Amino acid sequence: MIREVEGDILLSRAQVIAHGIAPQDPFDTGLALALRERWPSLVADYRHAAHGEAHKPGEIWCWAGVDENGGVRSIVNLLTQDSLHSGHAAKPGKASLTNVGHALRGLAKYIASENIRSVALPRLATGVGALDWSDVKPLIEKYLGDLNVDVIVYEVYRKGVKAEEKLSLLV
Repeated sequence: MIREVEGDILLSRAQVIAHGIAPQDPFDTGLALALRERWPSLVADYRHAAHGEAHKPGEIWCWAGVDENGGVRSIVNLLTQDSLHSGHAAKPGKASLTNVGHALRGLAKYIASENIRSVALPRLATGVGALDWSDVKPLIEKYLGDLNVDVIVYEVYRKGVKAEEKLSLLV
């Protein structure tokens, strides 16, 4: 079930937080920056993994780390954006609906294979990715809508405000 909420996704009780990034993302804006500040090892691990095998648009990269309460926080990085240039000069480019669709398909497979019961995500690829929400929302419905999990979409960001997620399958 997909539910739209207002609040701070960092306060989500969902098992997984998913968000969009680029293959060479510096995690220096928006939600990526907030995640980097909260879990610095996320970015270090992402960069380390990228040295082994370059991340490609449309893929997902999963990470888990310990949160401030000693619990495990899982984050799925959806590679929704392309890169401008390559190597050290690479900068995040814009997102594409094709990349978003491939990444959401990958997220759906991950949810099924790992028995995930809840996932929270922002208005995916509409910030730095520069896509229109009216184009992205149907893709979320297509790939995640029929899963038997709580899909919480943070439509409006409100720093420090815990959203009423109404998780039916508590973690």
